[in-house]
Amino acid sequence: MADELEEKGTTNASPEPQEFRHEPVMLHEVTALLASIPAGTFVDATVGGGGHSEQILQQYSHLEVLGIDRDPMALAAATTRLARFGSRFRAHRARFDRLPQVLEAEGIDLASGFLFDLGVSSPQLDLAGRGFSFRQDGPLDMRMDTDAALTAADLVNESDERTLAGMLRRNADERFARRIAAAIVAARPFDSTVALAEVVVSAIPAPARRTGGHPAKRTFQALRIAVNDELDVLVPAIEAALDALAPGGRCLVLTYHSGEDRLVKDVFRRRSTVNIPPGLPVPATDEPEFTVLRPLARRPEAAEQERNRRAASARLRGIERRAA
Repeated sequence: MADELEEKGTTNASPEPQEFRHEPVMLHEVTALLASIPAGTFVDATVGGGGHSEQILQQYSHLEVLGIDRDPMALAAATTRLARFGSRFRAHRARFDRLPQVLEAEGIDLASGFLFDLGVSSPQLDLAGRGFSFRQDGPLDMRMDTDAALTAADLVNESDERTLAGMLRRNADERFARRIAAAIVAARPFDSTVALAEVVVSAIPAPARRTGGHPAKRTFQALRIAVNDELDVLVPAIEAALDALAPGGRCLVLTYHSGEDRLVKDVFRRRSTVNIPPGLPVPATDEPEFTVLRPLARRPEAAEQERNRRAASARLRGIERRAA
């Protein structure tokens, strides 16, 4: 699994945290891929601070946007930012794997498009009290939904060594997973991000600390993914989006590490391939219902990566439902 950078938003001059502002990754690439989608409702399933949605509303008058987010702070910021668009923007607080229920509640049968911008946003990391960052001291929280029960402290202080090591391997491909897990168990309990980061760093051999960024970044990534159940909810959410996609509509996904990118790639490949079980009749057309957009995985331009280091690990994939 490729390393995920600590943040996916901007590192430019630090905004006021309450503004929940960050530079949307691959903004122009995302909006360009939506030029051909039909009129209707576009669903920004991870609206964050509303950067992508704002550009979509500005650029495409034939679209409305339904913004979904589990983070109440993000949703409030997006609602304020996009208030000038009036009824063309609506907000709904939910985790994106509840997409079918959200669409039903909003009276949407088919959507013109979907965007999933995965990972964690800059403002979530910039606020030490949210507990996402290994660079700022704060509580071991890491919840995107601040009303959720499970925190990073629960996982760190209550999981056994084997479970912790498996979590680090699965969610971050941490090659020193066993050493880190043993060090965490020996030093706990933990209640702060910096205290945990220091123990993680001490568990990693000195030569390995000198390359690849901060030694604790993979551990924090793995914990954040586990706290928010990110990988387990991703596939059902994308499947639900494709089921609710209008003909000619497109679903775009921005990923930031190879684990989630593999899941997206597998769903797109499966949904764009015709598989006929043995013994069943061949359909009238053997063309798949969906077409994967090419290039298969777009990367940010060099200028964006230079300007915004948090975009460096991004991959953008897209899929289109064939027109009837």
